[in-house]
Amino acid sequence: MNFQDTQFKGLKFVFGVLAILFLVVLVIWFGVGISNKIKEGKYIGRDIESRNVITVSGTGEIYTKPDLALVNFSVVIEKKTIEEAMAENTKKMNAVIDSVKKQGVEEKDLKTTTFAISPRYEWRKDEFLREKRVLVGYKATESLEVKIRDLAKIGDVIQAATEAGVNQVGDLQFTIDKEDELKSQARKEAIEKAREKANEMAGQLGVKLVRITNFNEGWIMPVPPPYFMEKATGLGGAEAPQIETGENKIEVTVSITYEID
Repeated sequence: MNFQDTQFKGLKFVFGVLAILFLVVLVIWFGVGISNKIKEGKYIGRDIESRNVITVSGTGEIYTKPDLALVNFSVVIEKKTIEEAMAENTKKMNAVIDSVKKQGVEEKDLKTTTFAISPRYEWRKDEFLREKRVLVGYKATESLEVKIRDLAKIGDVIQAATEAGVNQVGDLQFTIDKEDELKSQARKEAIEKAREKANEMAGQLGVKLVRITNFNEGWIMPVPPPYFMEKATGLGGAEAPQIETGENKIEVTVSITYEID
């Protein structure tokens, strides 16, 4: 082997090493670039959260008298056959519906919530004094939810329904028909209180409010205890009961996070 051949092979080796190093660098460069793009992709369409923030809250309260009463009337009939139970139940419930309509309740404010027929059994002893369960009849139950908008007539509606055939009266509850409007008023008050608090805190801290980065809202409307209807059924031709509605409270709480500078 002469000198020229040796020199050529040496150069070939050097170029091979350089080519391999170049490929390694190229792969690393592409890998880093792709990784950066993936990281950037996480923030597409999103703002990077600021570390400099303050969070404030505010509560708005609205007190109002209920404008809607809800009560459930049930007719429960027990007969020997299904046909007899259904017929008697239907007759009495139709009379109940007519009676509450005569008190000014509209058809749109009446809703059947339950209709059920179930067998009735009794334990009896046979000729050998052994107890066994015997079918003795059927029970038909139908329940009607009634919305009463004229609260001054609650007692009259209850009395009319019981006289027409209702033998079970559910607890009376009061609510607000236009609840969303009152929630909006309470929310507005809560936001104003939170904004005032944020401006006050920013002034005390010597910072500026830049923008809102987060907002949360929660609301409650405590339900007053139901009126116990055993005292208000007006059974036996008694005078229609006087019922007080009281007040309902709607409370909205907001939490606002501001970026500060």
